[in-house]
Amino acid sequence: MSNVLNGTVARFDVAVGATGLEITKKTLVASGFTHVPNAAAVVLGPTGLAFDEATDTLFVASTADDAIYAVAHAGNASGASGPGRVVFADGPLRGPLALRLAPNGHLLTANGDAVNGDQLHRSDIVEFTKEGHFVSEYNVDASQGGALGFDTRLAKGAFFNFAVIDDVTNSLAVYHLAAEDGRRE
Repeated sequence: MSNVLNGTVARFDVAVGATGLEITKKTLVASGFTHVPNAAAVVLGPTGLAFDEATDTLFVASTADDAIYAVAHAGNASGASGPGRVVFADGPLRGPLALRLAPNGHLLTANGDAVNGDQLHRSDIVEFTKEGHFVSEYNVDASQGGALGFDTRLAKGAFFNFAVIDDVTNSLAVYHLAAEDGRRE
């Protein structure tokens, strides 16, 4: 769970029983993310999370820092030792919000436009590798604040889809991308 109010990320261990969900343990796994009030977004701080189980790495989209961090050993961390290392920052990022690990192994983040606004590139999804190499941008809306949340799904063949909520038009757009190199079909 990311917390924009105090700039931290926590892991919850849970047990599912007949009467519901019980939190058995809460562990702080990352801290030190910038968290500040913002007129456009109310509060900026760590938002989107994507966990790579194969490498035990938690990726964190930190809106106020305008960066994506990698927190090593997050699945087994017993406490926070800072925000991790920056893997992708600035450039095409403008306040990253949602974050997903795509089926092709890349990361996708929704630009919230609250930081570093760019009149030429509004409301888009940015694709980059886990090593921090830029791949592409996908426009969601010509207005600011459109790219809000999204999810990915593996499609047939060598392609995957990602669906994006456009908060400006209150609609859903679906993109079909090549699973190998991220190019649109």
